[in-house]
Amino acid sequence: MTIINLTSPGKTPAKGDWLEETYGSGRKFNYIYDPDMPWSEEDARNWRDVELDSTDWIVPVTDHPQNAAYKTYRQKLRDWPTTSDFPDTKPTL
Repeated sequence: MTIINLTSPGKTPAKGDWLEETYGSGRKFNYIYDPDMPWSEEDARNWRDVELDSTDWIVPVTDHPQNAAYKTYRQKLRDWPTTSDFPDTKPTL
C-alpha cells in the first residue's frame, strides 16, 4: 500500500489533509485524514476487503519469508468482523 499526501506532498499526514491510498491490486481510495474519527462498519469491511485483495499474491508463494505471517494476518482479517473490537481495532501484520 502506498499513501500520498495530496495536500502537503512528502509530509506526514495531518488532520484535514487529503490522502490517496493505492493498494497492490491497483485500487485507490481518496479521503480526508482524521485520526480521531471512528470507522463505520462499512468502511472497516471495505478496508479489510482491500487488504485481503492486496495480499492474495503471497498465498501461493510458499517460499516467501513472511508467508506464514501473511496467512495469519489474512485469517485475522477474515475473523475481524466477528470480534468484540470490530471496527475499532484493525488487525496488523
